[in-house]
Amino acid sequence: MAVLRKLARPLLAAPFVTGGLRTLRRPDAVADLAGPVVRAVGERIPALAGDPLKLVRITSAVQAGAGLLFATGRAPRLSALALAATLVPTTLSAHAFWTVEDPEERARSRAHFLTDLSALGGLLIAAADTHGKPSLAYRSRHALDHRHPVRAVQRPVEAATASTAARVKAITRTL
Repeated sequence: MAVLRKLARPLLAAPFVTGGLRTLRRPDAVADLAGPVVRAVGERIPALAGDPLKLVRITSAVQAGAGLLFATGRAPRLSALALAATLVPTTLSAHAFWTVEDPEERARSRAHFLTDLSALGGLLIAAADTHGKPSLAYRSRHALDHRHPVRAVQRPVEAATASTAARVKAITRTL
């Protein structure tokens, strides 16, 4: 399974790294597409209302950075969540097929939307992947069930020490 992860992570991260770097170089082209989504999100969350160009730069930097972290296996769960969080607004702004009139363009946009949706599913699976180890939530719930009492460990030692002392006393009496 480790080989599969080492192969799959860079494959899943590649579009985010290349797209993030491309958008960092030329954020103006994407800022126009992001405008409606930034306004819609800004109405619901005032802290995120602002300059679309600035938010596009932040999103692309997060995608490039988290993509590199994910591809190299550094903080894979956190980086997968960061990529998933940036993918949602990116997909809604770039591939809003329901707003397109031309049937061919609409089909193309829908295909890109579904591709991004499948990448989101892969990222969510990667964010939940614990490498076969129990999750932190599982370990904390079951910590009390699996504790080792100190007295249970000490009793055999005390018993062995007592029997050794009895043997020493018996040997010294016979001498």
